[in-house]
Amino acid sequence: MPKLSHEEILRYSRHLILPDVGVEGQKKLKAARVLLVGAGGLGSPAALYLAAAGVGTLGIVDFDVVDKTNLQRQVLHGTSSVGRPKLESASERIHDLNPNVRVETFETRLTSQNALDIIRDFDIVADGTDNFPTRYLVNDACVLLGKPNVYGSIFRFEGQASVFYAKQGPCYRCLYSEPPPPGLVPSCAEGGVLGVLPGIIGSIQAMETIKLILGVGEPLIGRLVLFDALKLQFRELKLSKDPDCPVCGTHPTITGLIDYEAFCGIGAEPSYDGAEITAQDLKAEWDRSPDLLVI
Repeated sequence: MPKLSHEEILRYSRHLILPDVGVEGQKKLKAARVLLVGAGGLGSPAALYLAAAGVGTLGIVDFDVVDKTNLQRQVLHGTSSVGRPKLESASERIHDLNPNVRVETFETRLTSQNALDIIRDFDIVADGTDNFPTRYLVNDACVLLGKPNVYGSIFRFEGQASVFYAKQGPCYRCLYSEPPPPGLVPSCAEGGVLGVLPGIIGSIQAMETIKLILGVGEPLIGRLVLFDALKLQFRELKLSKDPDCPVCGTHPTITGLIDYEAFCGIGAEPSYDGAEITAQDLKAEWDRSPDLLVI
């Protein structure tokens, strides 16, 4: 177990006086390795609070650049970082907040080819992704490697959080055995999201991660928290392990990573065969023929 420096003892003094943390707990945090999948809305507060708490190594997977539309909710990045890789911006902010934290960056899309190699060396994964293929990928990789998956998701004014850990409870597939049809659930870019919402859910992810590291309290294993920002209301659903789950069930049929975009129906060719028309052309036809019937 790593020792704490004098500076760290002072920095984490409010932790050290907590009976359930103390010096030994802080050493556990310093020794921990946590992987954040995504440095966006959920990854931002999670990264900040995990770094501030003294988690020794933070890995971050992201391949995006900071866009001005991110700044309304992705508090890890500032205006001066617009146009820069999120990993650069995140690393600088974390180092400024706590130079004791080591940041390992993976500037790549998480795929079936690299996920196991990236996740293998970390203790816990915090999933801050915003798409279904990557959520299923993270889940399956965590199950295959025996890692806890601290899950969060947000949409408009609502959020969800849980801890999926197949060794002790259900996994993501036990709850969502099949993805929704492509296009049914809009992305944040399409449907919008309240800026403060990822701060709440991402902070819950950080808290659950710290509880897992310290071995204190009751982690959200087998429980799904639903948050409604408009009503400021939390609800909790009990989750059960599905014995027929294809990845963590009694007789798993998924024993390796698959093509998750194909599984989620993304990239499939249209099922119709015919000509297409743009909205501009349709309007022009409508102007020429007001009685035009569109089916």
